[in-house]
Amino acid sequence: MLNNLMAEMARFNITPKDIKDVLSCTERTVTNKLNGDFEFSVDEAMKIRDTFFPGMRIAYLFLKNIEQKSA
Repeated sequence: MLNNLMAEMARFNITPKDIKDVLSCTERTVTNKLNGDFEFSVDEAMKIRDTFFPGMRIAYLFLKNIEQKSA
């Protein structure tokens, strides 16, 4: 999951619908990418950062959080 990106989206009231409009894809595609089912391309990441989070580092926004499962 992209916890940093989702936290910043919540902080700035940005929805998956807002992102899908910028990327010209479906809202389901954005949700799948936010959940970590698929990855954002570099171009997509740059568009998201430049549109909604100028000045923030892409490395911070798109840091993957690995959840450890208990055995």
